[in-house]
Amino acid sequence: MKKAIEINNNEIFKEALIESFIRLNPKHQIKNPVIFAVTLSSAFCTVLFFTGHFDPADFWFNLQLLFWLWFTVLFANFAEALAEGRGKAQASSLRQTQSNLVANRIRGVRTELVDASLLLKGDMVIVKAGELIPIDGEVIEGVASVNESAITGESAPVIRESGGDRSSVTGGTTVLSDWIKVRVTAAKGESFLDKMIMLVEGAKRQKTPNEIALSLILIGFSLIFLLSVATLQPLVGYFDSSFSLLVLVALFVCLIPTTIGGLLSAIGIAGMDRLLRKNVIATSGKAVETAGDISVLLLDKTGTITFGNRMASEFFTVNGVSKSELLSYAIYSSKADETPEGRSIVALAESMDAKLVVLNGEETWIAFSADTRLSGVNVGDIHIRKGA
Repeated sequence: MKKAIEINNNEIFKEALIESFIRLNPKHQIKNPVIFAVTLSSAFCTVLFFTGHFDPADFWFNLQLLFWLWFTVLFANFAEALAEGRGKAQASSLRQTQSNLVANRIRGVRTELVDASLLLKGDMVIVKAGELIPIDGEVIEGVASVNESAITGESAPVIRESGGDRSSVTGGTTVLSDWIKVRVTAAKGESFLDKMIMLVEGAKRQKTPNEIALSLILIGFSLIFLLSVATLQPLVGYFDSSFSLLVLVALFVCLIPTTIGGLLSAIGIAGMDRLLRKNVIATSGKAVETAGDISVLLLDKTGTITFGNRMASEFFTVNGVSKSELLSYAIYSSKADETPEGRSIVALAESMDAKLVVLNGEETWIAFSADTRLSGVNVGDIHIRKGA
């Protein structure tokens, strides 16, 4: 979607904080073997601490060890939950956009205002200029200029009319002029916005081949360090000495690649989230990894990288026409054009403070319509037009 989605970062932060404790569930922790090992180590040390298996003189030292062990686990959970939180918020925001859509449903000879979510396949709605099309459908009557930049990125409005290959419309797009009668063709849960929401939600967690390979390496390292630490206690015992079990467990956690294991999944989700902030949906972490190897990006149309609306930026005179004449006729021809393009022409011309040509006589304004694709004014025998 071209429109930026507003997300409450404080709310995401709070939810991620709560989620970091919920994710202590072994069913979730076992998905990340390295952090699962740290969780088991933390639980083991907690049992040792509360059963008094340590020298009382080392109470504060052991308490500090216990704190850092649990902090490591919670921080890994928090990082993953925070990364996933933005994706969930994007999906929730899209759902909110969908829930705010209303429709003028046709019932016999009258219309009724209903929530777009209540529309069924086969229902007919009427959409007028300035209104959002509530759901995917097919134009069965009328012709209108529709702004589809929110969906396609194309800045130029398109004409949608009954019959032919230009009759389909998408929910969430805006009718700029005239009106159309639309028959709903999408069943509940199958509209474009529904598919967009499913894409955002489906992008939460899919391990890439590189991530799987790295996870196996991390597990291998963890097993090696586990064997190394396990041999220390009998080795020291041979010399009539001993280690605190809490210290040995802390040493094991320090040796294994805890940081990489804890942040690996969060990094993948964060990559997809950064794309999502730019309104690009990555359906998997593999797509993000592939994007990292791209050095040249070819776009099929300029609308993909514009604001979504055509806007006037400069006026150029030709054939000896003065600047004031050009600005005057630009204003006269666009005042009845309520499309973003028409309004931008009037705004730019008026901002230049040029001396405008005054036309004397009765003015008859010609509003822009999708049928004629023209706008302008008639003043006596003078006819001023602007069209596609």
